[in-house]
Amino acid sequence: MLTSLHGIWVPLATPLRHDEIDLAALQNLADGLIAAGAHGLVVCGTTGEASQLDVDEQDSALAAVLEVAHKRCPVLMGIGGSDTFAAAGKALRFDDSGLAGYLVSTPAYVRPSQDGLVRHFETIADATAQPIVLYNVPARTGVNLELATARRLAVNPQFIGIKEAGGSLNQMTELVRRTPLSMLCGDDALLFAALCGGGHGAISAAAHIRLDLYVRLYDLVRAQRLTEARGLFDQLLPVIRLLFSEPNPAPLKAALSIQGRMGDELRLPMTPASTECKLGIGAALEELEDIPVYRSEAAAQPAARILVAAEAI
Repeated sequence: MLTSLHGIWVPLATPLRHDEIDLAALQNLADGLIAAGAHGLVVCGTTGEASQLDVDEQDSALAAVLEVAHKRCPVLMGIGGSDTFAAAGKALRFDDSGLAGYLVSTPAYVRPSQDGLVRHFETIADATAQPIVLYNVPARTGVNLELATARRLAVNPQFIGIKEAGGSLNQMTELVRRTPLSMLCGDDALLFAALCGGGHGAISAAAHIRLDLYVRLYDLVRAQRLTEARGLFDQLLPVIRLLFSEPNPAPLKAALSIQGRMGDELRLPMTPASTECKLGIGAALEELEDIPVYRSEAAAQPAARILVAAEAI
């Protein structure tokens, strides 16, 4: 059972080919990230265009990733939506012995009260025995999961962590200080500061691109080699900014397409990145190629990631 989280987790982009999920490309993507040292993967998060995938497609994507990740890397399944009972039904449907838990976002559009958020998450937790990671992303959902609410939920040990993407470094550090939750940074541009503030890691879309360097950043901060970590993050920041200069995951898919890892295809209402964005990404990727590959201990010994996750699989 997954009891804590740390390190660099990647919310997988979902490769599409002629408007169908390219399962072979998805497995290759997951396999490459595991080999590069990912501490965990997320299927069907925001970056995975989950809201554009029907339930059967989400099921297929999860099964494909679990097949590749088996006993090598823990996997979270994304659960979203504004209908509490439909979200609980998804959690029940996706329960699987190979799943490490769920990443559950605050409900979008309806903007519930903080009490409503507590009841939403508790209802989903009642539907499954799996661990749950909260996901706070007010820019997308229209509601902020407040610190006091996170503290209320954290009383239940089934809630083991939070992906905090509210854009507030102060809220991240307060979550670290005042809750037992593992705090994973969800704002890539704040990653260095979040790690220095005690953050336990990140669920980082940008980490698709040179994941090894994000793992190195994490390792450097843990070792208190902050000057080196700051220098590395300064090298990563231009790419991070480009990857979020247009709606995610369009720039990310453009970057992965340039790298030959998937096609540059999205589903409406998402559209491909602009030509200007793609040109900028291409130039930034060339600069990253000059940085030597980092081989972490976790990458060399994949089983270590499972042990740290406390019997995640």
